[in-house]
Amino acid sequence: MDDLQRRVDAFAALGDRGRLRIVDLLAFGDMSSSEIALALGMKSNLVAFHTNVLHERGIVRRVRSESDGRRTYLQLIPEAFSALAVADTAVEGRVVFICTANSARSQLAQAIWAEHSGIPSASAGMHPADRVNPGAIEAATRHGISLDPGAVPRALEQVARPGDFLISVCDQAHEQMKGRDDVHWSIRDPAKSGSIEAFDTTVSELRARIGRVAAQLVVA
Repeated sequence: MDDLQRRVDAFAALGDRGRLRIVDLLAFGDMSSSEIALALGMKSNLVAFHTNVLHERGIVRRVRSESDGRRTYLQLIPEAFSALAVADTAVEGRVVFICTANSARSQLAQAIWAEHSGIPSASAGMHPADRVNPGAIEAATRHGISLDPGAVPRALEQVARPGDFLISVCDQAHEQMKGRDDVHWSIRDPAKSGSIEAFDTTVSELRARIGRVAAQLVVA
């Protein structure tokens, strides 16, 4: 069975209300089938059906009682849930963040990335501005982000190398790249309003997305 099919089967098993209630119980400790039936007010034959499915999908295991060998306890397999995560993606080069002007979102993303991953990063723009947006510099200062205020915005053609993992952080860049990017994040341009709230929202969204994705990217 391939990894994708294993995950499909596990999610299908967890998609049933009764089985999810059993998993919730077992998250606190091991229980016998009769104990589960009593706790949930569920018929014994239905408990047996649900626990058989969970066992077949590798979500629970059965262990014999050390005291009464006739009794069996159901035990949750913690690794079953960590194994449901998306498989890691290998990156040969750097992670490159792209927006329209390379003056705010992509610059902030590059700086935030360094807080989460040892994979080198860079940033670029489809139509680079003359300088980094002052609002981005101020936002970086407010949030303790090491953003170089003297950085010069650069075009994607100047930055991208073979093997780089490209993440577009604005819709315009994504649409202009026509599939060249590996991942797209639809993040609104804070420079349009220029407000503190807009830049702070951008920082929060970038941190949340990078925090999730950085754990899934590994050096090839």
